[in-house]
Amino acid sequence: MNSKNSILLVDPEFDPNTAADCNLLIKITADSFSYAIIDKSNNQLKAVYDQQECQNVSKALSEKLRTDSYLSLPFKEIKASVHTENSIAIPNDLFNEQNLNDFAKFFAEEQSNNLYTQPFANFGFTSIFTLNKFIEETLNVSLSNCKLFDHAAPVLSLSKDNEKLSLVLDFTVGSFNVIYTDGGKLIFQNYFQIENAEEFNYYLLFIINQLNIDTSKTDIYLSGIINDGDSQYKCIEKYFKTINFIPTTGNEVDKKILDDMPAHYYSSLLALDQCG
Repeated sequence: MNSKNSILLVDPEFDPNTAADCNLLIKITADSFSYAIIDKSNNQLKAVYDQQECQNVSKALSEKLRTDSYLSLPFKEIKASVHTENSIAIPNDLFNEQNLNDFAKFFAEEQSNNLYTQPFANFGFTSIFTLNKFIEETLNVSLSNCKLFDHAAPVLSLSKDNEKLSLVLDFTVGSFNVIYTDGGKLIFQNYFQIENAEEFNYYLLFIINQLNIDTSKTDIYLSGIINDGDSQYKCIEKYFKTINFIPTTGNEVDKKILDDMPAHYYSSLLALDQCG
């Protein structure tokens, strides 16, 4: 444990000299960031770092990239999902790469001038997004050949095989990402920052009522920083009878360093490895 809000787990047999065989996964939210290192030669999870309740994610990330020796290794592949207020899902039948700036004018926040696109073939849409200028510059300077993803990408990866009405909630300590799908079709996606259980309860009720969700017929899946019996879980229990935790994805990956952790804590972080 590095501080009261961060944790680092490392396989004692991890040899940094094998980094060229490893993928680095980074998940950046509005109030946290985490990373994982997976050795692709033997499909072993070698390290996980998580820092929650960041007052300034940009500053904390920059400091970690500067001081963490693991993050300076020459990895085989680097993938990062980054929270942004500027993200729009465009149905593929409306998507035209020549007219992307027409959609960009709807972005709410002034951020980077670089416009990114990401197809989600399983869901029939393409995401366009921009990033916070400082985070974008920090990643580009510190991590060469880093592939950037919309912040919803790993959670959508967790949702792609759900064939029924499904609600997926992915939590940090102070926020949650929500994906609602019907038969593999994306109905709703959003990101909410929350101060307490009462605020979470408000947003959950808002989602249920606005989308007319039949809680008796909808499967709910949880990942991230949430536990059976805590305040957010008790809110969910009021509306859903059966609650499922999403275990870490990729059964072929040896995740023994997480044996003492709840299996769902890093599901979305590790799902980033499945994003193309």
